[in-house]
Amino acid sequence: MLKKLIFGTLISLLIIAAIPYGTVEPWWKAAFVCAVFMICVVAIIDTRSLKIAEGSILLPMLALSALGFVQTLSFGSQQVAGITVRNTISADPFQTRFFALQMLALTAWLALLYRYVNTESRMRALVYTILGVAVVSAIFGVLRQATQHQIGFVLPLLRPTQGYGQFINKNHFAYLMEMAFGLAIGLALAAGIKRERLLIYVALLLPIWTALVLSNSRGGILAMLVQIVSAALLLGSRRQATVLRAALLVVLVAGVLFGTLWLGGDRLASNFENATSELNAAETNMRAGVSRNEIWRATLKMFAAHPITGVGLGGYWIGITEYHDASGLMTPQEAHNDYLELLSSGGLVGLAIGVWFALMLIRAVRANLAIDTGYIRALRFGAILGITGVAAHSLVDFGLHIMVNAIVFVSLIMIATVGAALRGRPSYE
Repeated sequence: MLKKLIFGTLISLLIIAAIPYGTVEPWWKAAFVCAVFMICVVAIIDTRSLKIAEGSILLPMLALSALGFVQTLSFGSQQVAGITVRNTISADPFQTRFFALQMLALTAWLALLYRYVNTESRMRALVYTILGVAVVSAIFGVLRQATQHQIGFVLPLLRPTQGYGQFINKNHFAYLMEMAFGLAIGLALAAGIKRERLLIYVALLLPIWTALVLSNSRGGILAMLVQIVSAALLLGSRRQATVLRAALLVVLVAGVLFGTLWLGGDRLASNFENATSELNAAETNMRAGVSRNEIWRATLKMFAAHPITGVGLGGYWIGITEYHDASGLMTPQEAHNDYLELLSSGGLVGLAIGVWFALMLIRAVRANLAIDTGYIRALRFGAILGITGVAAHSLVDFGLHIMVNAIVFVSLIMIATVGAALRGRPSYE
């Protein structure tokens, strides 16, 4: 009963995290961190052994948390305008410590999933929850776009022309959609679903795809196209790929491309036109400093000044002020590129931890795909596509800073890397 209670609490926490704007405000993030640590206390009471077979995935995440805590350590102090200021690596020790706690909570979340999502039925429940949250968010977003005319739409801070779904930022909404989109098309294309149930997953894909296109997120559209191409490459490399699935993939690619252009229309076209000027250095002469080109150049300057340990994980927003050469009207809070932000905030040490994590993830995924069959293999395939979409989108955005997106992303990592506990006879949805 205690195991079932812990698993049910994890599922409930994922659903709850999606509601308050995707858990973007600090106090909601703090509530999530506290909830995960409380579940860990109960899990320690429940289990006799803390050993987890997938520890190679958890170690880099623990190392990143440790780096954050080290960046907040005080190395002496100095007087500035009569105020004692501690000398720390981080430009904002409080935010860096908060980041470290969030990363530690996500690591604990992943460890809990490894331990308690240990049967195929529980894996199905987790997948249904992710897809259900995405579908409800997508429908809510479309309804809001069609009917909202004033501030407040179920949630009081939602504005008619700002964000999408329950998210304040449309790009953060796109992260959730693309992860669910990848998971669903992976199940549909990798022969993990019985033919009579294929239409159910197509029906789930339609609102997710529609909301992703209507959100007008350039990064989201880019991620979706990368997922389609990745699906084609991965399925094409499989010897047992049937002609039927190959034909289905061709129809899917053509349908997604045509439908995206038709549904997105002029808004999508103009949005991509703006992207060219935003990335062109010759066009950024207003000294506003808000284009990605300007932000990325300033970020690289900050990394060059702090190459080893960076300015502190979570401390980007204040560290960048010294290197952001602009009018001062607006100061970037994020680098709009998670890889650059990791490099500038964690330095070469943080980058090395990120590479370590990626290598462990790839090794575990390859080992599982070489052995698994049936529904579990299709799930791995879908999780890979979801992770691929996030990897592409993170080149231009920072959606993993939103807690519900980070939770779903970590859940996809668990699906892709969980070990032998889920292996057995081939099964299908």
